[in-house]
Amino acid sequence: MRRTIVIILGLFLALPATAFSAKMGSFKYEDFKKPKNCGMCHRQIYKEWQNSLMSKSYTHEWDQVEYFKLALPHSQKLEKVSGVKAGCIACHSPLAFLSGDIPPKPADQDTRANEGVSCEVCHNITGTSEKVPFNFSFNVEPGKVKRGPRKDAVSPFHSTAYSEFHKSAELCATCHDEQSPYGAWVKATYREWKEGPYSKEGKVCQDCHMPKAPGRSAGGGKERTDIAHHYFQGSHSAKQLSGAVDVSLSGAQKAVKPGEALKFQAKLLNGKVGHPIPSGSTEERMLWLEVWAVDANGQKYPVPVTKKGFKGEEYTIADSSAMTYQAIGEIMEIKDFKGLKRDGDVPDGARIFRHPFFDPKGRMTICQWYTKDNSLVDYRIKPRETKVEDYSWKLPANLPKGKLTITASLYYSQIPSSVGKFFKLPESEYQPILVNKAEMTVEVK
Repeated sequence: MRRTIVIILGLFLALPATAFSAKMGSFKYEDFKKPKNCGMCHRQIYKEWQNSLMSKSYTHEWDQVEYFKLALPHSQKLEKVSGVKAGCIACHSPLAFLSGDIPPKPADQDTRANEGVSCEVCHNITGTSEKVPFNFSFNVEPGKVKRGPRKDAVSPFHSTAYSEFHKSAELCATCHDEQSPYGAWVKATYREWKEGPYSKEGKVCQDCHMPKAPGRSAGGGKERTDIAHHYFQGSHSAKQLSGAVDVSLSGAQKAVKPGEALKFQAKLLNGKVGHPIPSGSTEERMLWLEVWAVDANGQKYPVPVTKKGFKGEEYTIADSSAMTYQAIGEIMEIKDFKGLKRDGDVPDGARIFRHPFFDPKGRMTICQWYTKDNSLVDYRIKPRETKVEDYSWKLPANLPKGKLTITASLYYSQIPSSVGKFFKLPESEYQPILVNKAEMTVEVK
């Protein structure tokens, strides 16, 4: 007889591990096929998955650091967040959680926890236990029946079943929406999409993150026009980010004199992303617009954004003197830890489009499980929203005559560079990705 498990992570994020220990270990690793078994027939899909973050959801460098150096030790120090010992793993390595392998061994031990979000996780899902899914609240039933979005799927190696759930955004919501033990929504990509225009038009997550192309899902399978790619590209992909937000400059005088104020606007339109950008783990994601002027001699000048005066704006303007993330020092027991630079290497005066999270002590944090409040300010760019940023820059009195070039560059980073450098992560983990840029010139008389 097959066993069915319903996991409601929202409960065990808020409760001690003993409250949900009966849910763990209900299956064994052996109940789930290894991805390479699926790859014997589904070769192209397997290769795509191998190159995706779904396959690296556990082994990814930052996720390993975040779990083993922060979340896991914190869960053992503070009862309120004790559930994250298993809760993090429930989405980052579901088979480890279902098998009771908590905490799993680090990635360098090469256990089956390393499989991350594998074929067997998604295609054994039968639905969700929640009306609006979150925190790993899906039902999973391992066995020979593999579920997917086709009614005519046939396989000689396993049974198939049509699943409307696999065509829905709710499938993604089971892990991409999350509440902290303090009740704060620390991931809300599904809910953000649901409130936006794309959900009303019937466009779902899979349309953008699993685009379709002609091909076969398996060797010898039926030739189709709509095979879904399994790259799951998102914000870690420079290709996916490129052009996601349109940037334009306007309003500047055609000619200026040294010492005058140069006034102009930058406009940023999110015309392509179905949720606010950034989304997901917004306690660590960074999107910022930096503006530079280059004079006729090649001298470069930073141009700071003009303040608007809204509540919490100080968190949206880069400040190299701002220090935060002090919880890192407390968790790692670092004596006299003053924190890290809040904005990393983002130049002073740049506008940051972010949604900061705050811990119970009122400090900005990258520990989403330690988030008590994130309602102070949400200055991200919503779907089809245009942000308008004003600039008024007093030109240096000694500015040379000739062409003055103004460049506005929009960058994205997964984590602040200060955090990446502190944990000695590969530079690729935090290096800026150019989203878009705009340029204009004025004449200095």
